[in-house]
Amino acid sequence: MTTAIRTLLILLVAFVALFQAGVSAQELRSLDEDTQALKREIIELNRELFILEEELLFPANTQVVVFISTDVGELFALDSVRLQINGEVVANHLYTQREQDALRRGGVHRLYLGNIRTGEHLLEAVFIGKGPSERDYRRGTFLRFDKGLGPKYVELRIEDSTRKQQPEFVVREWE
Repeated sequence: MTTAIRTLLILLVAFVALFQAGVSAQELRSLDEDTQALKREIIELNRELFILEEELLFPANTQVVVFISTDVGELFALDSVRLQINGEVVANHLYTQREQDALRRGGVHRLYLGNIRTGEHLLEAVFIGKGPSERDYRRGTFLRFDKGLGPKYVELRIEDSTRKQQPEFVVREWE
């Protein structure tokens, strides 16, 4: 248990004890303000620890990040995605209705964050969902990419092709 959390618990116990002892309203307000300030400090410390943990686990020079996005999404309703890098499954995600709605409204989902060495790699993604006419639809796409120094960002985008009346799966690297 961290020192900040331990201190917060001590303050909470003290607050309850003072309340039972009949402490004045002014003293209680002062204690409440101290507790709220400590709570804000704990939240900020937690945020800094999370950032530090990500920097240690995923250094920028070996980092690869894969995102999923859609355009209107009228020709394909995404149910799940399986992602492989160099033949190894690194992510599987089953989308809830809420996540599907967020993607249709322009949201972007971070499907994968991991480390890979520099050099050439093969990324493969399999999309499963409902295609035109509510039929089950399973489609794969791939990208051969060269991982250099610095992070690599890849977007898997599902687009409606009104000309073909089919969904298209576009893979692009972000600069």
